[in-house]
Amino acid sequence: MSGARRGMIRRFDTRRSSLSLLSRAQPILAAVLTVMTIALAPVTPAQSETTRIQRVVSPGGIEAWLVHDTTLPLVAMEIGFIGGSAQDPADKPGVGSLTASLFDEGAGDLDARAFQDRMAEKAIELRFDASRDMVGGSLRTLSENIEPAFELLRLAVNAPRFDDEAVERIRQGQLAGLRRRLNDPSSLASLGWSARAFPNHPYGRPVSGTLESVPTITRADLAGFARRTMARDNLKIAVVGDISAEQLAPALDKIFGALPAKAELTPVPDVVPQGLGATEVKELDVPQTSVIFGGIGLKRNDPDFIPAFVLNHILGGSAFSSRLFKEVREKRGLAYSVYSHLAPLDHAALILGGTATKNDRTVESIDLIRAEYLKLLTDGPSQEELDDAKSYLIGSFALRFDSSAKVASQLLQIQIDNLGIDYIDVRNQLVGAVTLDDVKRVAARLRENPALLFSLVGKPTGLTANGG
Repeated sequence: MSGARRGMIRRFDTRRSSLSLLSRAQPILAAVLTVMTIALAPVTPAQSETTRIQRVVSPGGIEAWLVHDTTLPLVAMEIGFIGGSAQDPADKPGVGSLTASLFDEGAGDLDARAFQDRMAEKAIELRFDASRDMVGGSLRTLSENIEPAFELLRLAVNAPRFDDEAVERIRQGQLAGLRRRLNDPSSLASLGWSARAFPNHPYGRPVSGTLESVPTITRADLAGFARRTMARDNLKIAVVGDISAEQLAPALDKIFGALPAKAELTPVPDVVPQGLGATEVKELDVPQTSVIFGGIGLKRNDPDFIPAFVLNHILGGSAFSSRLFKEVREKRGLAYSVYSHLAPLDHAALILGGTATKNDRTVESIDLIRAEYLKLLTDGPSQEELDDAKSYLIGSFALRFDSSAKVASQLLQIQIDNLGIDYIDVRNQLVGAVTLDDVKRVAARLRENPALLFSLVGKPTGLTANGG
């Protein structure tokens, strides 16, 4: 990824601020949180309209969601093209990741140096990356530089150069990251889990590729990936800051109007994880064993997703009050941290979790995780646990909007999940309405197949490589 050459790792809800001027953008939070806080509280219909999340449609039919705020002269834009590394050729994992990393490494008549210099001159931040189901981009700029910023974005998505020098430089950065990963137990455990759970499926292949595949990726592979996956019909856009709907609408056509009307995506089949009930072991000479576990969850569009979300919080979603934390850390001191979360991918519904523990206590730890999961699915939570979980989830929701970058990311994700433009208004109401019967109903559904697949990397006592 392009951020790797700067020694940074990007995650969807984390944004770097390489320019001090842009780092001072965070006070936009005051105005945005004012907007969002209205949405988080019980509101009258008149108040609900003041959330100001506007659906902006360009003359050419391109849609974006906008939160217009003039508190600071800054604009943040998040874009997402549905597809991601699941569109990599089966024999060349890593194409999508390498492609995304090169969008800001020269485009149009600007080579990599000229493109980066143009961004630096105008205090513009532009970055891209790929996940399993999406190619994403982030733009940050002062509103006075919105025209050159939008022009650079236009060039990046429409005319990436993929010059040899840039390709080789970013390729070597990606390979260096893959080599470092060979000694990272947590990364290896996660990769091992995916490979075992999804054999012969795009989700089983590493997003960043392998040491064998990345050197074989050609310029034609990169250009072909961009051409097939970047189109108007699979594009989602969110914008926050000092730009009006009247300014944004024509800009959308200028930036994205020349993209193909339809993406040429390879169909990705829905899949359920394989190997449930198994324990995969990869030996690595380290004092602790890293553990990734997972099983069948619920998709985001499932009517029971919110009750499942609450149920997971009780299991392992809280750093201090979850059952796994209490049983694994507080009572037995087996690990410093242990967690679980729902992972609704586009084509698979998962519950995932992880921990790290001493090699000689690994078996005890994974047996306890299995037992606590099954106990929760069998007996359900107590009313007190449910009330505590709902209170935390409702109260902490505002933290998802504590920066302009997070606001834009949330607006984008809500679009991707097809939750509706009023989701921020209703989300806490949905959580608050969850009853004990709801979570017990979800627990019963998950109990139909409660087995978990464990992927371990270390030297766990009593276990051998390949699940022995």
